[in-house]
Amino acid sequence: MDSAEELRRRAEELRSEIARHAKLYYEEDSPEISDFRYDELLRELQKIEEEHPELKSPDSPTHRIGGSPKEGFAKVAHEVPMMSLDNALSKEELKSFYDKLCQSLEVPRADVVCEPKIDGLAVSLVYEDGLFVLGSTRGDGYVGEDVTANLRTIRTLPLRLAREVSGRLEVRGEVCIDKEGFAALNAAREEAGEPLFANPRNAAAGSLRQLDPKVTALRKLKIYLYQIIDPLKYGVKSQHETLDMLRELGFPVQGAERLCSAFDEICAYVDMWAYKRFEHPIDTDGVVVKLDDISMRERLGATSKAPRWAIAFKFPPEEKLTRVRDIEVTVGRTGILTPTAVLEPVRLSGTVVQRASLHNQDEIDRKDIRIGDMVWVRKAGEIIPELLRVEKSMRGPGSSRYVIPDVCPACGSKAVRLHGEAAVRCQNTACPAQVRERIAHFASREAMDIRGLGDKIIAQLVGKGYVRDFADLYALDAGTLSKLDRMGEKSAANITASIERSKSRPLGALINALGIRNVGERTAWELAERFRSLDAIAECAVKRQNDLESIDGIGPVIAESLYVFFSEPHNAAMLERLKAAGVRFSLDGAAKSDRDAPFSGLKFVLTGELASMPRHEAAMKIRELGGQVADSVSGKTDFVVAGASPGSKYLRARELGVPIIDEEKFIDMLKKAMVK
Repeated sequence: MDSAEELRRRAEELRSEIARHAKLYYEEDSPEISDFRYDELLRELQKIEEEHPELKSPDSPTHRIGGSPKEGFAKVAHEVPMMSLDNALSKEELKSFYDKLCQSLEVPRADVVCEPKIDGLAVSLVYEDGLFVLGSTRGDGYVGEDVTANLRTIRTLPLRLAREVSGRLEVRGEVCIDKEGFAALNAAREEAGEPLFANPRNAAAGSLRQLDPKVTALRKLKIYLYQIIDPLKYGVKSQHETLDMLRELGFPVQGAERLCSAFDEICAYVDMWAYKRFEHPIDTDGVVVKLDDISMRERLGATSKAPRWAIAFKFPPEEKLTRVRDIEVTVGRTGILTPTAVLEPVRLSGTVVQRASLHNQDEIDRKDIRIGDMVWVRKAGEIIPELLRVEKSMRGPGSSRYVIPDVCPACGSKAVRLHGEAAVRCQNTACPAQVRERIAHFASREAMDIRGLGDKIIAQLVGKGYVRDFADLYALDAGTLSKLDRMGEKSAANITASIERSKSRPLGALINALGIRNVGERTAWELAERFRSLDAIAECAVKRQNDLESIDGIGPVIAESLYVFFSEPHNAAMLERLKAAGVRFSLDGAAKSDRDAPFSGLKFVLTGELASMPRHEAAMKIRELGGQVADSVSGKTDFVVAGASPGSKYLRARELGVPIIDEEKFIDMLKKAMVK
């Protein structure tokens, strides 16, 4: 496929095909192709657009993958304020609202539309001639934040409208995360030792406000629309017509609305959703009641905070009393020991609850939870069981404080709580509960860069007992790999070649690959530059921890993490096997002066999107050549490398007079440095 016309035609075919399959998968729940085939189509389109930028389209599904991280959100002024809704907490308050509505309109009964209230984040979307151009949060109602790049990653959001609409169209809706996605997200955060989201709304808000759109893209957000700004302009006269037009334009709409003409009909709808909400895939914390007739809304107007023509009826939280039968501990992929309360079964929010995470020792101590206690339980966001408080008036004699064990239940190694952390962790990298995810990190591009070693292959290697720690990877051969499911001889040979190449990875990459707690990529490279060998780091960590703490940028937390890692016998044995396998443990030319490195003494700052490589890869190349990579621009910065759409770092560099080089000049510097 060489001609420009063939490429253009193929790109258009791919966009259309991908959009159709996305709709089947995300909206109609009836996929026709596998996830693998979908990804293949997306990668083909991405390759065409990367190699031929003139073929890029603003409505391309490749925008959903996520671009480069932003350095902040621009402010967006709302032409029409995004108002909140007043709440009704009882049927009496709801009746009062409906009566006032009828009185103000001087009618005996008013038609209203009832919709389930989504517990998410309100957003405003702007389309120009049918193309999505701007998305913003509510903010304070008058000024929000520009989250356009993040909204593009939401699969159900149309980047181009289903039918032509000329000029500017503004619509509003709610970004949310469904119950299944919320549970999976919190489970992953708990495994990683990160704070949990309290409810789906917090999860959606936190995901949409990520500075890195790639993080947002992984969160599987959804969006539902319910409002058109200036609807009369389009001949839309009511709320139910609004929802119909939104559907025609290709927007996702909840589809659970009901037109009610009397208060008893409203109550029937509210009562139905009081139970139906537990089975609904999206968390709903109430029902929104809106006057249907849009021209009548204008007669009623609004207060300074909320419209007079709508209200949100909020469901009361459901809490029940049950007993803690036992407390069990499980080991996550990062070694965290997580305590879980085993409860006497209790029906809550439509399902039977028998277990609830207690998160960590601090949480147990704060709530004073003991085996045998009667406790109040609810579902956070109607999804995740949460132990609220102990009913101490019902506590029996003989209860005792529970303490998480200091021995890993999965492997018997010592479990420790590091300074400043709430989690208790197993430090044994060979612990079977942790191996799979550690191997995945070890093989990642930012670490040992073992191409072809994906999650499914790693799962098989660990499950069959071929790989128990990092060193086992270097004992694999093509014959062993070819025994795995769907593994051909060529693929096996490619993986073994990639494993062999990884032996010569830079020391900073190896330190990062080990996954030492609190030692991220930057710290790993700084340790490599400072000590120049893994053996020197290990010796200092174990024998001279105070010396390690005194190093600028290390401190007591990282020093303790290094001590715990290198003093663990399983880890020490694994490192010896890595060295015996030929993995590079030191910087080349370790005896030479640091001044011999081509970029020695140079400090770089990266900003904007690089076309030739990801920014983390550019940072790695700089460090391999002896340079430093900083997050912020200062008078000590030597070069700012500016890619496409640079941020505030670019402006700061101009203010300070710091040399700014484009990507072409940066690549030229790399090439010249590598031949020295």
